Amino acid sequence: MSSSQKDTKNQQEQEVKDINQEKEVENAVEEKELGKEQNESENQSEESKLKAEVDSLNDKYIRLYSEFENYRRRTAKERLEMVKTAGEDILKDLLPIMDDFERGLNAMKDENPDVVAGVKLIHDKLARVLESKGVKVMDVNQGSVFDADFQEAVTAIPSPSPELKGKVVDVIEKGYMIDEKVLRFAKVVIGS
Repeated sequence: MSSSQKDTKNQQEQEVKDINQEKEVENAVEEKELGKEQNESENQSEESKLKAEVDSLNDKYIRLYSEFENYRRRTAKERLEMVKTAGEDILKDLLPIMDDFERGLNAMKDENPDVVAGVKLIHDKLARVLESKGVKVMDVNQGSVFDADFQEAVTAIPSPSPELKGKVVDVIEKGYMIDEKVLRFAKVVIGS
């Protein structure tokens, strides 16, 4: 073999090597690109999974927070109601004492004026305490229309006059309200 043939052969071998190397490089680049695409799709898939998980956890957090706020409001309201109800019970227990004071004052009209003044002073003080707590006397008088929402009919008697038919004839026991709620119904006699 001549030197030019050797050169040509070497050159051809070199070209084949170069082509093979180029193919290997191209294959490696393609594999890398495929790997990148797979990694990107895997990353996108993983990212979407994580985003869905974050959204789910965020939703659970918001619901739990909302539930807790509702619980907090409900318990605060229940506490206020409990305190208010306990206060109403005490005030309701004081009403018979108020009635006794009024009956005592009516019975003592002819007694020593100093004693009557002392009892009246105590009565007025108790009335102011009840009023400061929101307790008000119901306005029920003879001749007023019977209202079952605020009055309790103890009995019905034949009306002394036609205009008292279905109306209050007598007030047995005063009624009291606290705010807009009935604390004690007025006990009345109605005409029939």
